[in-house]
Amino acid sequence: MIQLRSVSMDYELEGARVAVLSNISLDIESGQTVAIVGPSGSGKTTLLLLLAALETPTQGVIEWQGQDLVTMTSDALADLRRDTMGIIFQSFHLIASLDALSNVALPMELAARRDARSKAEKMLDKVGLAHRSRHYPLQMSGGEQQRVAIARALVHSPDLILADEPTGNLDTQTGQRISDLLFDLHAASGSTLVLVTHDEKLAQRCQRVIRLENGTLVEDETLALSV
Repeated sequence: MIQLRSVSMDYELEGARVAVLSNISLDIESGQTVAIVGPSGSGKTTLLLLLAALETPTQGVIEWQGQDLVTMTSDALADLRRDTMGIIFQSFHLIASLDALSNVALPMELAARRDARSKAEKMLDKVGLAHRSRHYPLQMSGGEQQRVAIARALVHSPDLILADEPTGNLDTQTGQRISDLLFDLHAASGSTLVLVTHDEKLAQRCQRVIRLENGTLVEDETLALSV
């Protein structure tokens, strides 16, 4: 599904170039579950943003099913993300003026899906928030907002799910429920799941663990089983 070839990412900080990722090459197959792990500052989130085509690498090639993401137009990339990706951000990115149901339905409404509201209602029920569908983000706890963000990312059954610390703001019981939901959707739809996590237990549920340190890929382990 995704190929990275000699991908590097630098940022400019106070007039100096800071290397975040260096010479990353890897393939992610369709249907895989992949965890990206490593210490803070190792480049995990930056790698996820590159996979989502929300950042452009300083060097290298990123291909999505044979399409070069680096050369695609911004409009084409936006359509690709809307139609085929579900992105779960650590900081929610909910729209404060919309209630939970409208936040979840928004991606499908933008795609002119007639079933947007009914699908959104079902997904809110799956994450345990059917009773909060008419509440606004500021009326919900951080954990509830995270579950709304997850529901929005999964509502259109995307081919690729990209999650940045999807359970990081949740209590243990709710985090387990959300983890189960992510892996259940993967199993039911055959989607590809790539998640950034500090939780080694969650990482071990994946078929593959990619470990970064100081912006370099230091380990790429295929596990015997996906639990």
